Amino acid sequence: MISIYKKELRSYFTTFTGYAFLGFFVLITGYFFAAQNLAAYSANYNDVLVSTMIMFLILVPVLTMRSFAEESRQKTDQLLLTSPISINAVVIGKFLAAVTLYLMGIIITAVFPFILSKYGNVDVGATVCCFIGYFLMGSCLISVGIFISVLTDNQIVAAAGTFCVLFLLLMMDNIAANAPISRAASLVFAAVIVIAVAAAVWTGTKSLAAAGCFAVIGVAIVGLCYIIRPTVFDGLIITSLGWLSVLSRFENFYLGVFGISDVVYYITFAGVFLFLTVNSIEKRRWS
Repeated sequence: MISIYKKELRSYFTTFTGYAFLGFFVLITGYFFAAQNLAAYSANYNDVLVSTMIMFLILVPVLTMRSFAEESRQKTDQLLLTSPISINAVVIGKFLAAVTLYLMGIIITAVFPFILSKYGNVDVGATVCCFIGYFLMGSCLISVGIFISVLTDNQIVAAAGTFCVLFLLLMMDNIAANAPISRAASLVFAAVIVIAVAAAVWTGTKSLAAAGCFAVIGVAIVGLCYIIRPTVFDGLIITSLGWLSVLSRFENFYLGVFGISDVVYYITFAGVFLFLTVNSIEKRRWS
């Protein structure tokens, strides 16, 4: 894993990617710092971190689009698939390299609240807490980009796909707010989720019988729950979509509240997408 990590991190700076990422990161953060802190005479740096989240839509796709897509296009991924290095080590190494570059950007821009502290009263605890949440949320989005990169051998497709998925994740609160709240809609939503998971089971096992059994049993359970306790389906869509919102979990960090549940959520979120990445590569390895 260490060798993969070093190789990936070095590759960011042997190409233009690392310099472009850090340059754009510092430029955008500096702009919001000047506009929201210096020009507005405000010592609340947390507002700057919130405002800069929009740049994730551009920076994360640029950072992750070549993680696996480029190797797949050049067929150099065959070396990884046949090497004694475990797939877990490869994925984690690439992920940590991307996260390290992201952390470099955060460390560089950490000079801004330090400047504020010289001329104003900065809430150090709240700012540090917000930085932690900012780092965790960005790491989650990077894991999503790495997963999408493994699904294609085209960097542009990987970048576009990552942009679309991140846009949905960042807009999840707005989507949830406009979702239907009726029990019938929630019932259909639950059934669709069961069928989608059954499709994933079929994709992973190539067993139509296993996927069919899962779908039948899952739909039957959903229908039984609807008959026995229909109140469970009240606002189920809003609740489910709200759970997927990475921004809602960041709110506590913004307020200076360090919640273990929020940390666990972000770690689990990233872990799920890294697991999906490993599973996708394993399938390609044995096919």
